[in-house]
Parts: sequence; structure tokens; C-alpha cells
Amino acid sequence: MKREETIDHHIKATWHAISRMYNQQAAKYGGTMSVGYVLLNISTEDGASATKIAPQMGLEARSLTRILKSMEEKGLIYRSADPNDKRGVLIFLTKEGIAMKNRARETVLRFNEATRESIPAKKLEVFFEVLQSVNRIIEKNNIYESVANH
Repeated sequence: MKREETIDHHIKATWHAISRMYNQQAAKYGGTMSVGYVLLNISTEDGASATKIAPQMGLEARSLTRILKSMEEKGLIYRSADPNDKRGVLIFLTKEGIAMKNRARETVLRFNEATRESIPAKKLEVFFEVLQSVNRIIEKNNIYESVANH
């Protein structure tokens, strides 16, 4: 099977194209796609628990720690003790962080609008169904068991 015939090749190639596009947009404002995604996962009013952001983004805690440190140095966020759990830390957006979050949201929405303008709703519906099916296959986590037993 050629690389271009594999499902994962198309998913990965498309994700890399999206990632490049988002990083190009974020770079115009001194950010990155990762920073944008973190900003989008922090409530403007209530902040977010640092321990909840990483799983929402599918990140390792160490990776998130580096991103948060960078964001704090750039003045996008600040940390505060969780009033409900003194052991916990909440992440809040600064004024600059809110502005960058709004730009990130606009960027994501514009990409979705452009995609929905170019691809008929029925095709997108099938696309989402296929991706959900692929995720279910992966979640079963037993696709290689029969191979290991041979």
C-alpha cells in the first residue's frame, strides 16, 4: 500500500496544513497555534484549572507547563490560588490574553466559515461520521490483538 492510500496519511497531512495555517496567522500577533488553543480553553470569566487544560487539549502536563510559562512571560495569563482548593492553581487571562483569545476565536471561526462555504453540508456530515467511526475503532484499542496472537 502506498503512503497516499493510507487513512492516517490524509488525516496527518491535512492536520499539518491546518496547523501551518494557524501558526502563520498566530505569528502575525506574536503567538503560536498552541498558545491560541490554550487561550480558547480558558474561560474569560472563570479562568481554568491548570490540571484540566492539558487533558482537554490532549497534551502532556510538561508540555502545557512550558506553554503556560511562556504565556505568563508574554503577559497573556496570570496564576492565582484556587479559592475552592488551596492546593490548586487557576489560570486567568490578562487584558492582552483576552484580546489574543478573541483573535484566535476569529481565526478558527473564519477557517470554519470558509470550509463550510466550499464543502456542502452533506459532505461535511459524512466527514464527521467517518472521523467518529475512526475514533471508535481506535478507542476499542484491540485492532492489533489478533495480529499479536499469530
